[in-house]
Amino acid sequence: MIKASKMFLSTLREVPSEAEIPSHILLLRAGMIKKLVSGVYAFMPLGYRTLRKIENIVREEMDAAGAQEVLMSALQPAELWQESGRWYAYGPEMMRLKDRNDREFCLGPTHEEIFTDVVRQQVSSYRQLPLNLYQIQHKYRDEARPRFGLIRSREFIMKDNYSFDRDEAGLDVSYWNMYHAYEKVFDRCGLTYRPVEADTGAIGGSNSHEFCALSEVGEEEIIYCDHCSMAATAERAEFKDAPASAEDMLPLEKVHTPGTKTIEAVAQFLGIPQEKTIKALLLEIYRPENESGEPEYAACFIRGDRQLNMTKLVNALGVPEYAVQFANEERMAAATGCVGGFTGPVGLHDCKIIVDSELVGAKNLCAGACEADHHMINVNYGRDYKGDIVTDLKLLQEGDPCPVCGKPVKSARGIEVGQVFKLGTKYSVPMHLTYHDENQKEHPVVMGCYGIGVTRTFAAIVEQHHDDNGIIWPVSVAPYHVVITVIKPNDPVQMDLACNMAARLESAGCEVVIDDRDERPGVKFKDADLLGFPVRITVGKKAADGIVEYKLRRGGDVEELTAEEAGDKAIELINAEK
Repeated sequence: MIKASKMFLSTLREVPSEAEIPSHILLLRAGMIKKLVSGVYAFMPLGYRTLRKIENIVREEMDAAGAQEVLMSALQPAELWQESGRWYAYGPEMMRLKDRNDREFCLGPTHEEIFTDVVRQQVSSYRQLPLNLYQIQHKYRDEARPRFGLIRSREFIMKDNYSFDRDEAGLDVSYWNMYHAYEKVFDRCGLTYRPVEADTGAIGGSNSHEFCALSEVGEEEIIYCDHCSMAATAERAEFKDAPASAEDMLPLEKVHTPGTKTIEAVAQFLGIPQEKTIKALLLEIYRPENESGEPEYAACFIRGDRQLNMTKLVNALGVPEYAVQFANEERMAAATGCVGGFTGPVGLHDCKIIVDSELVGAKNLCAGACEADHHMINVNYGRDYKGDIVTDLKLLQEGDPCPVCGKPVKSARGIEVGQVFKLGTKYSVPMHLTYHDENQKEHPVVMGCYGIGVTRTFAAIVEQHHDDNGIIWPVSVAPYHVVITVIKPNDPVQMDLACNMAARLESAGCEVVIDDRDERPGVKFKDADLLGFPVRITVGKKAADGIVEYKLRRGGDVEELTAEEAGDKAIELINAEK
């Protein structure tokens, strides 16, 4: 039991100017977090209580799944990242620093290298596997645009764990074990979420699932099908190519198309559908190993009515996303013969050609002629041009055919709160993490990686559980379960009843705040709604008769009950849901 008059608490009536989404607004207004600098937040007592409850849910489910908790340093030596090949590949999000002896370090954005190093020092035999280690720790990423409060910040708390197995079959067991443990975590946190196939990104590996808390403010777009089990992030979703055309190839021609720099304009000018055009995207690639600093040039071609999936493109190029940018057209024109707004695959030179797989089967398309105010018609793959890379580059969007069953897909938005990866031997091979089998034959350890954004989960809960008046905490993560609002704190009858109720509730496992502040009742009620305590019990003018008011934060009428009845109802609810 704690009295509100003794709490380190400050609530705001006005919406903070920098806050854009409900979780950011409400957590700042409730005084649960405080901004230090852009993308960096401190947790105040009420917020920290909820944060610890989320951590404990995670900890309990990880322990139950057989993982062992450790704690690694956030300060990581560069040489481990250089050994894995990620020191330069990770990009500008990594916060790098040097000590007084000029030795390089980073503030860990993730911990694959560190765990791999620790395990390779101790594991040498198959008898020591499988192994699963986890931590709950601060991570650091120098986000270009920190925003949305805890959703995209530069310092955050993550649970990350790593499995170590003898082979792919063992990894499969570990992977799905963690997958199901994540379901339990997010169920207990009160989230509505969807697991979807995801891109592995900078972490790497072969397969991944992302757990997305459904929310309109989520940065992640989810593509799913109601007719089959297909569900993936937009960046990961495959796109089924249109059937190959049965048309005969027509002779290649150059036509005058003045001022038609866009797909829409050239299609209208020539009177053809946009699906009969080829869209060009001009790129510069800056590889970390290229010491000259000069870019490589690339041209990407997709059907005119399609959208480019940048994640698929960078994966096809085998470079990190930060290494690819749209080209300076004048500079690229001098090197390759491209012409801004009129570039096509015929006639380009000295650049890498990346072609979407759908264009291979398409016939007689229109593309830029690499000459101002001119296009080529009847362009055909194989006869007129070829690609250095041919792969699916298309972004699957709502209404497109499902790549599994062909029905139209739907889209939703979500907040990424967790992700699981099959790393395989991505880190164990370059870092020489091996074990000896029964016959003393050496093998690389097969790894998995599993992350939960604890602070992101905190924000996602608020996004899904709030109304116009404030937060509505699920019982399992509420900072306190019950607030007892005393109308007249100077009235000994009211205070005695409130303290007696609080003592009874706490003895039954409920966490209680007594609001004994010298404030108007309306202020106390507004704060109770803003702070989101699941149960509010009001002790007022009928205290002498043992009568109180009972109300649930998530909705319902105010009930007049005896103090004993109100206590019984609160205890039953809290113990059932916590």
